Amino acid sequence: MKSFLMVADTLHFGRAARALDMLPASLGRQIRILETRLDTKLFLRTTRNVALTEAGAAILEDARALVAQAEYLDEKVRSIRKSGTPVLKVGAIDSAAAGLMPQLLRFLRVEHPEIEVQLFEQKTIHLLPRLLSGSLDIAFCRPPDTRDPRIDFQTLFYETAVVALPTDHELAQRDEISIEDIADAPLIVPDRRSRPHSHDLTIKLFLDAGLTARIAQVAEEKHTIVNLVATGSGLAIVPRWTARISVPNVTFVPLSMRGGARRSKLILAAAWTRGTRDSQRDALLDTLDNNLKAIEDSA
Repeated sequence: MKSFLMVADTLHFGRAARALDMLPASLGRQIRILETRLDTKLFLRTTRNVALTEAGAAILEDARALVAQAEYLDEKVRSIRKSGTPVLKVGAIDSAAAGLMPQLLRFLRVEHPEIEVQLFEQKTIHLLPRLLSGSLDIAFCRPPDTRDPRIDFQTLFYETAVVALPTDHELAQRDEISIEDIADAPLIVPDRRSRPHSHDLTIKLFLDAGLTARIAQVAEEKHTIVNLVATGSGLAIVPRWTARISVPNVTFVPLSMRGGARRSKLILAAAWTRGTRDSQRDALLDTLDNNLKAIEDSA
């Protein structure tokens, strides 16, 4: 199932195999075993493309829930072995893990030193199934366009967008950059399947300015995107907290918007399973509310 999900998310057997630290042949064998057990094809494969079949698409979210539930059982047993003290399991997307969580945990240690937190960094599409399975108590993520009614979302604030560019780029010394300044620049954007908000932000900023984004490369992870910027492969529009990823030869310059429009920002929300009670989670949210202004100012 993990192999199936990785191929479904990347739609590329080579990249999926590397992400799983497997040989492509081993990954292909795992998929064939699963298809044999289910007695149906899950992927349509050609020499150039990989796509989900109707059956593969139909079981995708159920597969995520199954894997999340299995991981939850593993974590629960390990937690019981380690200590009788309950641990608050917090999920966060990469920019929140880099920017929000270090500040929030510092405040939490002052206000509730008895709470132990375990942090999991993943994309939103992986965090939400883990909330529903019970393997996470709360997640800081991008709320999807279609929200699962089983999950409560609380909007926190909007992350500011900045432009990542090589340090020797002609615009690197600017105090701010407009979309028009980078109208002809090659861009590195996130894969829309895994990071729809970040991908759409770049496209919409250009469309609103009457321009078309020149996409030079699509990459999966923020680290990869920033490292590609360092090599001169292109520029990238990223959340400001991404600047905390230390990569040599990359400069982050604020992106100017007419009237400071919110469209230049990315929404960040807290999410938890509706109808559940958790005193530690509530204490974390109270700490966040108490210090939200200070944290938001850095976003």
